[in-house]
Parts: sequence; C-alpha cells; structure tokens
Amino acid sequence: MKTRLLIALSAMVISFAVPMFAQQEEVVDPQIRSQLDALDKEFDVAMGNNDATAVAALFAKDAVEVTPTGVFSGRQAIENHLESLFQQWHLSEHTSKVDHVYEFGSRLCVIGEWTVKATSQPLAGYRTVIYARDGDTWKISVRVLVF
Repeated sequence: MKTRLLIALSAMVISFAVPMFAQQEEVVDPQIRSQLDALDKEFDVAMGNNDATAVAALFAKDAVEVTPTGVFSGRQAIENHLESLFQQWHLSEHTSKVDHVYEFGSRLCVIGEWTVKATSQPLAGYRTVIYARDGDTWKISVRVLVF
C-alpha cells in the first residue's frame, strides 16, 4: 500500500512539474545558486554526522518528505524518521548534486542527484526539492527522493 502511494505521489509530482518546466527558464542567478550550494553542503554535513536535528532544521515546519520508505509530513515527523534511519544505518559521504534550478514565484525547484554510503554500502538516486523563502534563507518545503 505504501509503495503504491509513493509511486502515485511521485508520478503526480512529475506530471505537474514537467509542463511547468517547459514554461520556465532555468535560474542562472549566481547568488541563488550559491545559496543552494551552501544549503546542500549543510545538508550533506548534517547527514554525514547522522544528526537528525540539524537535517530537520533545514526543512520548513510544514514540509513533506517523500522517500522510498514512506511519506513524512512536518518537521518533527521528518526528524523522527531520520532518527530511526540513523539508528538502523550509519550514513557517511552524503553528497547532493544540483542539475537544474527553476524559479516559481517565491519558490525554487531543484532537480539533481544524491549519493550516500549506508553502513559502507553505496546508494544513489535522484531528488526533486522545492525550497520556500523563510526570512533571509531558504527552507525545504517538499523533498522527493527516488533510487
């Protein structure tokens, strides 16, 4: 049941995103790209430290994360999920790569790749991340991961 929901939600995100991307230009503002690179670096370090609180702090309070293991809604649920994940697996060498950035009003959509070692087993996949402005910084509003 959860797998079907995950597949359906992922398909829905992609089906809505494709027409929007066709109408949008990729963001090339170096300041925005620099901010996103810094956020990715912060995310990678927190994941590498297996620090659920630090990772969750990068999400908006009402954020949604869609992973191959489930859908988690709200910063606290995401933090709880990460704590459970870190208890099961020791993660290291997390990297995030930005392939494309699109701007939609006050939101940014990042499409890219991710890699991590989970108890020395390499894993990799793709990600779509929607960032929303929160004061002077960006917070993750939606994050969808696929293998």
